[in-house]
Amino acid sequence: MPKDDKPSLLTFPCDFPIKVFGTATDEFETTALSIIHKHVPNLPENSLRSRPSKDNKYLAITVTVPINSQKQLDDIYIELTACPLVLMAL
Repeated sequence: MPKDDKPSLLTFPCDFPIKVFGTATDEFETTALSIIHKHVPNLPENSLRSRPSKDNKYLAITVTVPINSQKQLDDIYIELTACPLVLMAL
């Protein structure tokens, strides 16, 4: 994660796609979305896309969110990666 004293490569505000991977369960999807929603309460209606793996064991979720600062983005990733249901967040 970038330190607060380093300039961001992004210009804020911006729309940013957050990709989250986990097992294909309702609990994973609900938990990942609730974490993101906690940091971005006004998610656009069409911001979510999901795609199961070939064998339907895993689920990839992409949520394009309006981000206002590097701290907001960092906070989302910190919480997502700390969640045991999340295998990877990009």
